[in-house]
Amino acid sequence: MNKIIFICIATLITACASSDVLYQPRTQQIPQHIKKLSIRTFLNKTHQFGLEEKITLKVTDEFLKNGEHAVVTENDAQGIIVGEITHYILTPIQYDVNMVPTVYKLNVLVSVKFLDKPHNTYLWEEPALQATKIYSDPFLPGGMTEEAAREFLWEMIAKDIVKRTTEGFGSATSASQKKIPLKVETTTPSAK
Repeated sequence: MNKIIFICIATLITACASSDVLYQPRTQQIPQHIKKLSIRTFLNKTHQFGLEEKITLKVTDEFLKNGEHAVVTENDAQGIIVGEITHYILTPIQYDVNMVPTVYKLNVLVSVKFLDKPHNTYLWEEPALQATKIYSDPFLPGGMTEEAAREFLWEMIAKDIVKRTTEGFGSATSASQKKIPLKVETTTPSAK
């Protein structure tokens, strides 16, 4: 009998000491006072023309599909998505025998913030939201155009922005841990 109790206790202790227990922090939900959202037209800091309109429309469409919050004008909104396209890099990564590019890598970086308008604070910030697409030349089987690759990336980014805003903003970020000092003190030499 003692042997059975000892085995049960040993099994219980071993089970409790298992490393299968995962820490999952509670997701941060969007504040209750934010019922209406607005998407400010993204800024385009790249040399590519017209990117800002396409991504803004795609993010707006994703919020409309989600349906949890009304999408309104900025004057009527309690929450505002503010974004800018910071990098647009198209790189050929594979060539044929004549050194003509056949496979490309399109990499886009977007900086996005979510503004709590009534409190005038940013609830979350993603300074380097990245999306990458590797695709073949449109003349090859399964290939696509640069425009189609862009549309694919806009959809990925838009879904990520909606998910971070509605399901748990702030849970994942690429924000730098380095802080900018709020007040820079300068000393001036005193005249003697």
